[in-house]
Amino acid sequence: MNNTSSHPEHTPRIELNRVGMVFQGGASSVDVLDNISLTVGAGQSLAIIGPSGSGKSTLLNLIAGLLTPTSGTVRYEGEDLHGKSEAALAAYRNRSLGFIFQSHYLLPQCSALENVLVPTMVHPDRSVKDAAPKRATDLLERVGLQDRMSHRPGQLSGGECQRVSLARALINQPKLILADEPTGSLDEETADELTAMLTDLTKEHSVTLITVTHSMRLAKRMQGGVMLRRGRIEPWTPNE
Repeated sequence: MNNTSSHPEHTPRIELNRVGMVFQGGASSVDVLDNISLTVGAGQSLAIIGPSGSGKSTLLNLIAGLLTPTSGTVRYEGEDLHGKSEAALAAYRNRSLGFIFQSHYLLPQCSALENVLVPTMVHPDRSVKDAAPKRATDLLERVGLQDRMSHRPGQLSGGECQRVSLARALINQPKLILADEPTGSLDEETADELTAMLTDLTKEHSVTLITVTHSMRLAKRMQGGVMLRRGRIEPWTPNE
């Protein structure tokens, strides 16, 4: 997962080089990430595991361009994210990324179909917007919600809400999905179903998947993995 060629077509989708993150709190500071280097290629899947407070969510936020590293660089397809303007970063998050969270963050007043369509509302390409309803319908059918599209989140189970979140993450045809504990609030059977959908759909759409998880069942479905402990990467493989 860390070996890439210098050829342009083999440019890593995500590349972190000696990344450090320090949070300042008055006169004190906390080192959250220390000298993190990592590459993830196009279409690859990576699990990030580790104890609470080890820096996993901070790492995802850096990749999403929501935080600026104290040191080092975070690159997406060869471009330094933190040399970009706020407008460019917003475009990156809307068009290149899909997000899945432990709490699905669906809009309670909107139907499942409307929730999936939310990320398309600010897309600048009219053809993408015109095609979005058909794509949203197809994605909801693909995750088994063909009979639940008009239901609001309060009428859906937790697993169904996460399926909506998965469809929403894919609606703008992103190249990268960031998932933060996507199965953390689900029972084991439902978590296994969502994991299968997540891995199958990202493979079908050639999407790079980076997931933070405490679940070994989910982590072992990824192609690679890293352990974060005290802000540093330790060797780990999903088959251990």
